[in-house]
Amino acid sequence: MRISIKLKFSLFLAGLLLLTVFVLSLLVLQGIERNQRAQAERFLAQQADTANVYFEQSILEQSNKVPQTFLETMGASFVENLEQISGQPVVLYDGSGAVVGKGDSSSPSGSIKQMLPYALANKTAYSVEGEGMYYLTPLRTGTGGQQIGVIQFYYSLHDHQAFYKEIKRLFLYIGAGVFVLCFLLGYLFFSSFARSIIRLNDTVGRIREGRFSVPVMKRRDEIGELGSGIAAMSERLMTTMRDKDDEREKLALAVRKLSDLDRQQKAFIGNVTHEFKTPLTSIKAYLDLLEMYPDDEELPATAQTHIAAETQRLYDMVEKVLQLSAMEKYDFEYNKERIEVRATIESVLGGLKGKMDKFGLALETDLHEAYMEADKDYMNIVLANLLDNAIKYNKTNGSIRVSNVAGADEMVIEIADTGIGIPGGLGDQIFEAFYTVDRNRSREHGGAGLGLSLAKRYAETQGGSISIVKSDGDGTTFRITFPIQSR
Repeated sequence: MRISIKLKFSLFLAGLLLLTVFVLSLLVLQGIERNQRAQAERFLAQQADTANVYFEQSILEQSNKVPQTFLETMGASFVENLEQISGQPVVLYDGSGAVVGKGDSSSPSGSIKQMLPYALANKTAYSVEGEGMYYLTPLRTGTGGQQIGVIQFYYSLHDHQAFYKEIKRLFLYIGAGVFVLCFLLGYLFFSSFARSIIRLNDTVGRIREGRFSVPVMKRRDEIGELGSGIAAMSERLMTTMRDKDDEREKLALAVRKLSDLDRQQKAFIGNVTHEFKTPLTSIKAYLDLLEMYPDDEELPATAQTHIAAETQRLYDMVEKVLQLSAMEKYDFEYNKERIEVRATIESVLGGLKGKMDKFGLALETDLHEAYMEADKDYMNIVLANLLDNAIKYNKTNGSIRVSNVAGADEMVIEIADTGIGIPGGLGDQIFEAFYTVDRNRSREHGGAGLGLSLAKRYAETQGGSISIVKSDGDGTTFRITFPIQSR
């Protein structure tokens, strides 16, 4: 069942105010009650002290100064005099609990009978009954503080109870008035929020129905910001609907591009199939040889070496094909960050040091500290592929030189090798997928013509470019340029 937000606000506000008034009244009334009881206890304690002092004075005035004898003979007159002094009804008990003097003829109540043994044990006890308090306190002599009997005072609580009832009545009236006033003020305050939320709900309903022209809510708080956001969203939706014809045209263009991409993919798959045949054919050939010549002792080791090499070559080709295929299909987002170029190049060189040492290649560097905005992972892929080519297609005991220069608005990185070079007129073709200048050399080192294609695409994704500076019998120099951000 749907419950209105106004009703929820009203019920919550009423409950909160009732709880506040109730707790406040309860605490104040309990404080008054405790204060009244403490006041009565202090007064009766003073009366008990007065009674003990008067008892000692009365004994000193007698010729026979035995306290028990005084209680038996003078107890009634002592009570009368003590009532005149204290202004309170008094009952006097001896050490055995027997009444030796009292101001009225009423019989002791049940609570007094229960308290009397405590008072005879040299303790003070009291009990509230109706509009009065019965207070029992030990009667002692000055010498050693020996208990002689018990004095009972009756203290009227009529005035206290009348005051408590009056305060309670005032709290009832004042609490009701405060509740009504605060509820009205709170209701008016929360009602404005409720109305605003209801308006927002109506606005959302209009947008759901396709009516995007909505009023702007004029409030300087979060609800106002939400209303402005909904209005802006509605305006944006209206603009989107207005531009749907343009979007339809863009969609048609995208379909045409997808058709072109489909044709490219078919050619791509043909190249992949062709390149995958070579390692698979080699693996199958060695498996056939193992089956044909099971007794050849040297053949398993030879087959294992070649099958492992062809399998690794096939694995590398699959990895690069997947990366290249993904870049042709999707516009990847990359994590742009501020990187230090020299440290990035040195990190990639460190990973390829073992491979360079394997082929006896010397490394020369001319690196300078510089900073640029780029995706670090993409940069590593670009550098790793170019350096890997410089190693694969280099001459024995050759060298590789890497340098970087930071210009005003671009970063230039050059990678030069002393390899076999690239024949003239093939500068653009080497960046195509599966294109290799020397297929025998490529297969010898596990290449498939994908490294430069990947490097070029990753560089262009970040606004950079790759070009050939020179290529001849003395080697090849590649230049990579990226937009730079000054430090």
